[in-house]
Amino acid sequence: MRTPKTIAILALPGVQLLDVSGPLDVFAEANLQAGAEAYRLRVVASRPGAIRSSSGVRLMPDAVIGRDDEADEPIHTLLVAGSPHAAGALADAGVAAWLRARIPAVRRYGSVCSGAFVLAQAGLLNGKRVTTHWAVAEQLARDFPAVTVDADAIHVRDGRLRTAAGVTAGLDLALALVEEDLGRAIAMQVAAQLVMFFKRPGGQMQFSRKGEAAPAGRSALQEVQRWAAANPAAELGIARLAARMGLSARHFARLFAQEVGVTPAAWVEGVRVAAARALLEAGESAPKQVAAACGFSDVDTLRRAFQRRLGITPAEYRRRHGHARL
Repeated sequence: MRTPKTIAILALPGVQLLDVSGPLDVFAEANLQAGAEAYRLRVVASRPGAIRSSSGVRLMPDAVIGRDDEADEPIHTLLVAGSPHAAGALADAGVAAWLRARIPAVRRYGSVCSGAFVLAQAGLLNGKRVTTHWAVAEQLARDFPAVTVDADAIHVRDGRLRTAAGVTAGLDLALALVEEDLGRAIAMQVAAQLVMFFKRPGGQMQFSRKGEAAPAGRSALQEVQRWAAANPAAELGIARLAARMGLSARHFARLFAQEVGVTPAAWVEGVRVAAARALLEAGESAPKQVAAACGFSDVDTLRRAFQRRLGITPAEYRRRHGHARL
């Protein structure tokens, strides 16, 4: 076995514990399956002492930026773990400087979940294609317009950069890195041992509740939205919705897009897909019944809407997310 590859995960205060422990467990299992130390695992902190995670559990780091020589030892792969509040946190100048100094020398670098914000604040994602948790993907794209954000991807590779979507996607990313380093056979053994997908089907939008936000806009618009959400099988064309507000279809469409942020048609499709998801998760209705109950003209229209919004078919969605029958 060659010299072990050092995997360093930067864990900042408030870190999501699974963003750290998940990838580390994948790499540790790879060591077992390889029969040798393929990876040397390290957790790096920004300040001395235990790192308090978002769950309250404390994590002891192996090195501290600016205080331990070990933090400056050669690193093969450097990942930044995310936290529930990373998207709104102010940049730490010391962390950003350390990342800018270390990353030119590493073989690979990247982030798990909202750790992408830390890299973006350090200017290390400019011109890159990345992913992050679906709930903050729009914010990342808005705050850092030089970054191309793929909101549906489980993980993304762009040159030396690797980024993963929310939380458990860090395991998927780590497994992909194991496959890069040690080959498909060992990676498949790791996946089998950890009871995880070798290649997770579909993207992360199947887990999102995007489009199911509270009604927006003026009170009369909100009332229309609440009525439509409660009656997805009703006729929800612009003319019908506009009539409920006593407006012309043209005026209503312009007002809706201005105050809600999407066209009425796109919003209605989102409401109907949300209603269909709930029925499929309950697992008691056939796709044809779901389509009819949610206002889709037929099963094919339902399927196309699911593919467009979630990247999977209704049948596959029910298999993965439906209520298990005992």
